[in-house]
Amino acid sequence: MSLTERDKKHIWHPLKQHQTHPNSLGIVKAKGCILTDEHGNEYIDAISSWYTCMFGHCNDYIINKVHAQMQQLDQIMFSDFTHPAAVELSEKLINILPDNQSKIFFNDNGSTAVESAIKMALQYYFNKEDKRIDFIAFENGFHGDTFGAMSTSGLSVYNGPFEDFLIDVQRIPTPNKTNHDTILKQLQEIVSRKNVAAFVYEPLLQGAAGMKIHDSEGLNKILQFCKENNIITIADEVMTGFGKTGKNFASDHIDTKPDIICLSKALTGGMVPMAITSCTQKIYDAFLSNDIAKGYFHCHTYSANPIGCAASIASIDLLTSDEIQTNIQKISKEHQKFSEHIKNHPKVKSTRQLGVVFALDLDTNMERYGTLRDLLLASFMKEGVFLRPLGNTIYIQPPYVISSEELNKIYTTIEKVLDTL
Repeated sequence: MSLTERDKKHIWHPLKQHQTHPNSLGIVKAKGCILTDEHGNEYIDAISSWYTCMFGHCNDYIINKVHAQMQQLDQIMFSDFTHPAAVELSEKLINILPDNQSKIFFNDNGSTAVESAIKMALQYYFNKEDKRIDFIAFENGFHGDTFGAMSTSGLSVYNGPFEDFLIDVQRIPTPNKTNHDTILKQLQEIVSRKNVAAFVYEPLLQGAAGMKIHDSEGLNKILQFCKENNIITIADEVMTGFGKTGKNFASDHIDTKPDIICLSKALTGGMVPMAITSCTQKIYDAFLSNDIAKGYFHCHTYSANPIGCAASIASIDLLTSDEIQTNIQKISKEHQKFSEHIKNHPKVKSTRQLGVVFALDLDTNMERYGTLRDLLLASFMKEGVFLRPLGNTIYIQPPYVISSEELNKIYTTIEKVLDTL
């Protein structure tokens, strides 16, 4: 019996309506940019398995670091102890994060990194006896599936059944070249009637919204407004972090730095789950007190798991290497060339590119999980390329180790499939 048939007996998959889509393809091997299914078919992983395996699947350098750690220390509770891998990782992260970041808090995944940031912001003001319970976030943002993270997300396809239980969030449009003043007026109106604790945002690039890019100048003005009004700024870099935008973090493109940063996905190179919520010294200091209740009582069993820390250390080593930095620039330039080529295709409405992220919008309206989207996914897979459209958006976010031949196959596959629509 195939993996697909065995899977259907007991497994409930995420983001899937099992009534209409009962099958899941069995993948038995992955190396570099190539996924291999149980029938021996190969597929280029053009989206790095949800933006995690940026250094390629089963990267030998990460594997060796993890293997060495597994023989030394596997797991230790982090409330009472520390360990070498956690300390080294904190040092390496602080060296590459924006200069205002000072403290590292460990979580399990992207949603919990954001959840922790939201709780930090709420308790920051609670500890100061300044009750602030409202948040600001962008329209169509996505920050995760736990309740706080879901509250700040703006995609109803994920939130619908739960909206009566979410925290209060005021939504603003993403900035473009023409709406800066309008957004600032809207922010002024919000703070005149709400006690806002924090602004939660995806810097420059909204992933689940369809790889939508917004304006850095406008975002900087929003962040400056928040600073002036004592509103904590929380940058969700779960998707954008670790080189994808052409810099280590999307926040590096913006003059005004966030108070809190959320990290996950490529943090461990896709090897194991781990997440980070970093913050400034000012945020951290608000939790220091002789009153134990003012401490941050938020914990995950696997916080700072040594194996995850080892994988993250290896990922940072790779990210900061000359080879990977060169590859990031190479991919970016190739995306630019493809964008110039494909933007005139009759089925293409628009294209955009930032770092190793490329996206095009089809000149048609389609449901996020509709029939045309399923047809596109199946057509790409038939050609040996794994691309997962977001509604009418087709995007590429390949591993940094992708070869020119593999990258070209992604491009030619997209064009071939568009020609058949």
